[in-house]
Amino acid sequence: MTRRGFFSALAGTLAAASTPPPARAAGASASSIEPLELADAEWKKRLTSAQYDVLRREGTERPFTSPLNDEKRKGVFRCVACDLPLYTSEMKFDSGTGWPSFFTTLPGVFHTKTDFKLVLPRTEYHCARCGGHHGHVFDDGPPPTGKRYCNNGVALKFVPA
Repeated sequence: MTRRGFFSALAGTLAAASTPPPARAAGASASSIEPLELADAEWKKRLTSAQYDVLRREGTERPFTSPLNDEKRKGVFRCVACDLPLYTSEMKFDSGTGWPSFFTTLPGVFHTKTDFKLVLPRTEYHCARCGGHHGHVFDDGPPPTGKRYCNNGVALKFVPA
């Protein structure tokens, strides 16, 4: 096999592997959540440029830039694009990573897929209602779940209790 053939085969394999699997929710059935589908032009009207980059283009905000990273009041964190409740303040913890982090989610609010953007696979999660990208989930969180949902703060809005 030539070098070009090898890299072409590798690229094809990675592209096929990064194709999202059938949507699955983290927790309860997401079938009870009514999807919100809008044209790209409508998302651009509704969202700031930073929100659009993260939610619609799977971007990542710089660490330690979100005021929600330090949010400690009681309340609910919601998707900024569609207002779906995602987390309660009791689910939040300080991971030291620079992004708001949570050890679990409300049932059925996210779909996951495998992301190969940094070559090694990561689990990326998207809002079950609007499909907006929120972040990645890792296996280095605190008990009881051992999970860390590393969420872009720009994708969230906080509603105090």
